[in-house]
Amino acid sequence: MNYLEVKDLRVTYRAGEGEIPAVRGAGFGLAPGSKLGVAGESGCGKSTVALALLRLLPRSARVQGEILLDGEDVLTMRWGRLRAVRWAGASIVFQGAMHSLNAVRRVGDQIAEPILLHENATPGEVSRRVGRLLEQVGLPRWRAKAYPHELSGGQRQRVMIAMALACEPRLLIADEPTTALDVMIQAQILRLIDRLVGEHGISMMMISHDLSVLAETCDRLAVMYAGRVVEEGPADSVFADARHPYTAALSSAFPKIGDPESRRNPHGLPGDPPDPADPPSGCAFRPRCPVAEERCSTVDPVLWPVEPAAVGNGAAGRAAACVRMLPEMRSAGVAAEPAEPNVAAPEESR
Repeated sequence: MNYLEVKDLRVTYRAGEGEIPAVRGAGFGLAPGSKLGVAGESGCGKSTVALALLRLLPRSARVQGEILLDGEDVLTMRWGRLRAVRWAGASIVFQGAMHSLNAVRRVGDQIAEPILLHENATPGEVSRRVGRLLEQVGLPRWRAKAYPHELSGGQRQRVMIAMALACEPRLLIADEPTTALDVMIQAQILRLIDRLVGEHGISMMMISHDLSVLAETCDRLAVMYAGRVVEEGPADSVFADARHPYTAALSSAFPKIGDPESRRNPHGLPGDPPDPADPPSGCAFRPRCPVAEERCSTVDPVLWPVEPAAVGNGAAGRAAACVRMLPEMRSAGVAAEPAEPNVAAPEESR
C-alpha cells in the first residue's frame, strides 16, 4: 500500500473575477521508503502540488481531488488532526532557506519548536536532540546558538533539513532544496538528503528542474507539464528512454559527459509553456511539440501504460500521456485503459 496517494488533484487560484487552473488532474503514489522525483519547467505546478499535500496553499486556492496520507484524506482532515500530521507525519524542506527561517530567532530554537509542539519532551531532552540533528546534517552543536544571517546558504539549508527531520516524519517533501546554491554545495546537500532518507527509512518526494539530479537520486520520476503528469516510471528508464516528447526535450537539454556532439549542440525547447488561464485545445504540449499530429489538436491525452513489449527492458510501471502511445498499445492487443497512478517500492538494484 502506498503511504502517499494523490488522485485527480486539481488546484485553481482566484485572480480577479476569474480562476486560473494551476494543477489539472495530477495523480501519483509513493510507497513507504521509496523516492519520487517530480520535474518540469517553472509554472508546471510542481510547487503547488507540494504545498497542497500539507494544505499550505493560500486562501485564494481552491483544491479538489484526494490526497491520501497513510489512508487519510488530508483535504478533509479537521484542523487538530492536520496540525498533528504536519512535521510528524510529513514535513517539507522549502526552497530558499533564508526566506523560510525566522531571522530574529536562533536556529536551535527553530529546530526545537516542532519537537516541543508535537512531543512531551523536557527542555534538556529537546536540547540534546537538537544537537544530534545538527550533527546529522553536518553542523557542530554550537551552531544552535547562531542566527540565520550568521550561516552560509548551504548551512541554512542543512538547518532546514534538520527541522524537517525533527519529529521523525514518514514522508519528506523537498521542494527544490538546492536552489541558489553553488554546484559543490548542491552535491553535498543532495548526498546528505539521500543518506538521511536511507538511514531513517522514510519516503521522499523531491522537486527539481534538474532531471539528471532526480534520475540519480530517486527511484521513480514524474514529469509535469501544464499542471498534469505527462510521464511517470522508473527514473533511469524515463531519463534515458523518454516516451513523451516533453520528457525527451528536458533530457536532451543536458549535455552528456563524453559525448562531444551533445556538448557542442545542446538541444533546447522553443516556445513557452501555455497560459494556464487559456490552455490550447487538445494536448497542452502540442504548440511546442516537434512530433505533433493532427489529432493532437482534439485529443487531450491522459496517462496510458507503456506497451507490454518494453516491460522486459526495464520499463515496467511506465506511463505517458501522449497519443503516440495509443497505436502501439492497440497493435499489441492491449485495451486502451488509463494507467493507475502508482509508484511501486524502489527497485532492489537501486
